[in-house]
Amino acid sequence: MKIYEESFDQGPGGWFGWVSNHDGPKALEWKPGALTSRSPWWIDYNHAPPGAGYLHMLYVLLTSGATYGEVYRDIAGRNAFMEEGHSTDFRDAEITVRLKGELETRGAHLVLLVQGTVDGLTSGWLLTGDPLQVTPEFSEQTIVATTDESKWVCLGSRHDRTRTYGTLPLEQILADVNADIMFVLFPLTVEPMGPVEGDPHILRAGRDYPVWRSRLPEGYVVLDEVRIALARSRG
Repeated sequence: MKIYEESFDQGPGGWFGWVSNHDGPKALEWKPGALTSRSPWWIDYNHAPPGAGYLHMLYVLLTSGATYGEVYRDIAGRNAFMEEGHSTDFRDAEITVRLKGELETRGAHLVLLVQGTVDGLTSGWLLTGDPLQVTPEFSEQTIVATTDESKWVCLGSRHDRTRTYGTLPLEQILADVNADIMFVLFPLTVEPMGPVEGDPHILRAGRDYPVWRSRLPEGYVVLDEVRIALARSRG
């Protein structure tokens, strides 16, 4: 196995947060050895029903491609995963994290999200069957990117993003996670603050109408270390 390791001693290591569809990536709170993601988090509505639902993007790492340009380097620093040429074949990869935090989860779970793009269509899968636990003290936890679909949920797409997001077979995506990996909070309870005309899922939660933030997760998560043992080498 080839091991990717990030201890955040020299910077964010290529990891970042997300502001919105329109404003893009944002820097996370960094100090040597720790990277913190703190609420309030953007409501990602790209996968609203009939997709799997809403989520918060806490940590994002691009895994390949030329999209990691100057904007990303300015906010997230060196992306060792890409620079060291790690494989994007995540089948049976072991992902180990050391983390702590305080969360009012309100029904959400911290889970791994993997995304791959095939012929312009991006398909994301959530490892809901193996969520990470966030406790006030640091703990080390390992999850496995199994090809067992019963442990995953495919994100799908909201009604108007079907040319960008969709459903592709899990094993196909795990074999080439060429977009990104994330740690996200899912599912979210999104409730309009006041009446909304029509189907709220057709609109954009938090943008087209206000939502009850008290129904959404609050708190912070601190990542101390991420290790990925890739079972299969590049190519």
